[in-house]
Amino acid sequence: MPPKIPETVPAAVRRRPVLWALAAVTVLVLAGLLVLGGNIQRDGGQAGTPQAGTGQSGTGQPGDPPAAAPADDANYRPAYHLTPDQHWMNDPQRPFFLDGLWHYYYLYNADYPEGNGTEWFHAISTDLVHWKNEGVAIPKFRNGLGDIETGSAVVDTEGTAGFGKGAVIAVVTQQHDGVQRQSLFYSTDKGYSFQAYGQNPVMENPGAEHWRDPRIIRDEATNQWLMLLAEGHKIGFYTSRDLKQWTYVSGFGQEGLGILECPDFFQMDVDGDPAKRTWVLAASANGSGEGRTTGLAYWTGSFDGKAFTPDGGHQWLDGGPDFYAAVTWDDPRLDDAQRKASRHAIGWMNNWAYARQLPTGDWYGSASVVRDIRLASDGGRPALVSSPTAALQSLEGEPVQVPGGSIGDGLELPVPDSGAFKADVELDTPADGTGEARLLLQSGGTTYATVGYDFGASRAFVDRGGDAAAGGSGLADRADARGEYRQARSVDAQPAGDSVRLTVYVDRSSVEVFVDGHALTSLVFPPAGPREVRLAADGAVSLRHGTVTPLAGIR
Repeated sequence: MPPKIPETVPAAVRRRPVLWALAAVTVLVLAGLLVLGGNIQRDGGQAGTPQAGTGQSGTGQPGDPPAAAPADDANYRPAYHLTPDQHWMNDPQRPFFLDGLWHYYYLYNADYPEGNGTEWFHAISTDLVHWKNEGVAIPKFRNGLGDIETGSAVVDTEGTAGFGKGAVIAVVTQQHDGVQRQSLFYSTDKGYSFQAYGQNPVMENPGAEHWRDPRIIRDEATNQWLMLLAEGHKIGFYTSRDLKQWTYVSGFGQEGLGILECPDFFQMDVDGDPAKRTWVLAASANGSGEGRTTGLAYWTGSFDGKAFTPDGGHQWLDGGPDFYAAVTWDDPRLDDAQRKASRHAIGWMNNWAYARQLPTGDWYGSASVVRDIRLASDGGRPALVSSPTAALQSLEGEPVQVPGGSIGDGLELPVPDSGAFKADVELDTPADGTGEARLLLQSGGTTYATVGYDFGASRAFVDRGGDAAAGGSGLADRADARGEYRQARSVDAQPAGDSVRLTVYVDRSSVEVFVDGHALTSLVFPPAGPREVRLAADGAVSLRHGTVTPLAGIR
């Protein structure tokens, strides 16, 4: 995604002897053991490859609980979220699965903060939790058309583009002198490196200011490729037989949500019922007109092979401030019904309003954890519901139980020194239907962020107004960005029964909250000092059950 930021958000950077012999033998033996123990290999996955959706080893047997993440990082680097080793990352690119590995790319700028321009950086995983950075796969400024921005990578199983069966084809936006064009790059080594197509661009800009972020899917019903392009306040639909020649077929316009970016398009079965198969169109958008910030908006509806028709207005996938440029995908190892019942999703955990003013050290930007999404109706309008992907269980240590009962003057929760843990609290709904429970994240005795649930309003919320970024120097001279950062965010979450369950993933610089299918994703930066977490309440709110589970690191 290029540097054109959604309306009302400030401009930002472009997305951008014998003893020696014995010693040598010992080293080789140790290295061999490490490889056999499961290090990711470029040509064949990992020993004990996780099975789809289980979070267990390939044998199906859970191992001992992993060790907790090491002590806290002074530069806020997350323990279990993917970050660049250094420099800048932003938009995720939709992963694909090939030969036992998930291949994932993100926009990366090795010249940040002095220089602009992004390129595609490659990471691999067997389980969508443990990631290994592989390096730049598509470098910027090599073909005279500019940097490498958001796009789509697909496995061309039938070789429709002419580069062989199984070639990986990436169609991406390149921007030069402010003009956005779409270019094709191809890989014949399973996505580790790409070559530029000799006749780029494959789509020349027709004179549009906003013309970017191609999302490509295979439309099996018409035996062709389908592309969506973000075109300002519109999403353009295009078709192709060979991924090179594209024909415009329709457009979906939407006012009031700023400049649309990073579109997505997929089918899901409502409540898992194939008879209720529905199309979902999504795009990153600006919700400031609705009292929100930027995030992922989506519409449900129908598609006739050319045009999308919504069955109502837009909805939002996440109520927090830091879930943008999100992508979704399914698991090709599953059958069709399973693939249409649930998908994965991941987002850039940041916000263009303040992305350059945050107090990290030599790295900038992170990805959210992978979540699973379903399309559920609950007797009403279909909506996407979110839950943490099951493979995150592979990070879990021994949970510590929190006794139930009245919260009273507050309960102190046992949290690890690492700053990486999951808190599960199930709260009984008060008899009068009112009251509020709050999970207070504290450092040095001061609350820097609050995760809560208001029973009267049936609403979950996150407030980070006391953290190191809200009161830090980075936002001191940016009143607009500071206001955007400090604003509490909430999501309506009606209890499904007589209790509410909050699942909160806390890392060294983020919280991700899941409550009854809804989600709130937020960066948080704790001030210096010992970490504590307390559960507090207003009104007759009681704790039915609680656990705190330490989480291992992935680096």
